[in-house]
Amino acid sequence: MTATRRTWAWVAAALAVIVAISAAGAYLTTPRPGGRMDPDATGPEGAHALVTLLQHRGVQVDAAATVDDVVRQARPDTVVLVAQTPRIAGDELLNRLANLPGDLLLVAPDAAARRALAPGIRSGPARAFTHQPDCDLREAQRAGPVDLRTTQTYLAAGRQSIDSCYDGALVRYRDGQRTITVVGSDSFMTNADLAREGNAALAMNLAGTSGRLIWYAPQHIQGAQSGRSTLAGLVPANVRWLAWQLCLALALAAAWKARRLGSLIAEPMPVVVRASETVEGLGRLYRSHRARDRAAGALRTATLRRLAPRLGLGPAPEPPAVVAAVGQRLVAHPDWLWHLLFGPPPESDDALIALAHALDDIERQVTHS
Repeated sequence: MTATRRTWAWVAAALAVIVAISAAGAYLTTPRPGGRMDPDATGPEGAHALVTLLQHRGVQVDAAATVDDVVRQARPDTVVLVAQTPRIAGDELLNRLANLPGDLLLVAPDAAARRALAPGIRSGPARAFTHQPDCDLREAQRAGPVDLRTTQTYLAAGRQSIDSCYDGALVRYRDGQRTITVVGSDSFMTNADLAREGNAALAMNLAGTSGRLIWYAPQHIQGAQSGRSTLAGLVPANVRWLAWQLCLALALAAAWKARRLGSLIAEPMPVVVRASETVEGLGRLYRSHRARDRAAGALRTATLRRLAPRLGLGPAPEPPAVVAAVGQRLVAHPDWLWHLLFGPPPESDDALIALAHALDDIERQVTHS
């Protein structure tokens, strides 16, 4: 191998290494797509940062895509985190989650999920604040002040004894052998807000109470038969009845208007204007505005429109074809015909009159030839 080839081989190898490093960097630094609370998503709404911190702490995090996955993995020594509850459709799935062994961490539940999974509490007002925990719960005491943004708050239902922190945004109570923890906001667990205040500490303290965590945050509707649904089936019955009533009212209004209009009749024109007067009026307008270019264009267009069928040309012939066809009928130089039919606008009124006479003479000779 010559020195030149060795040099080019080193250059190619260096370029390959640079491309490989760039591709690896782009893959590692590009946010991975995913929805809110997705444990694998590195975007602002994902929760990959919290999952990574928990794994570094020694917590085994198992992501579950369906309720069947949660049921299969749940054990008495696990914590089940349930988020994105509006995507869990049907009481059957919620009841299956409610009967699971182990502790439950419920994050920003909707009303149906709260009633099924945490019946010992009821909803309070929604608030936006950063507060001290103001409770004896160890996980909250260690985290200190947090930024929950807008959060739901909770109160005890009946005589249920609960631990309430952050003015009710975080509550915990015992239900038999399991502990149920409910927090009214999920923003403090997302990648975007995890570094605010004591959010990371609170999220790790709540999700890392056991050595194994089942993360269930569905990214699609669970339990809905969306494949069998149609657009008409998604419209409520009352809306369909209203649409039929509007159609009936529109049809009745159209029939009523049609009867009022009656049959069509011919009416005489109020004023009859002779063609010569119209031409004279247009000519005066062109002259007053010195629009010789528009007048010449109108004359040439009218002449070409009348000449084309007599010359056997189409409705929009090309200029060379028109000049050639006219030249066969007349004894005239092609440049002169081109100047008359497609040349520049006249520079004076006399030139415009001369152009009109010349076009008329061409049309007359073609017609009678």
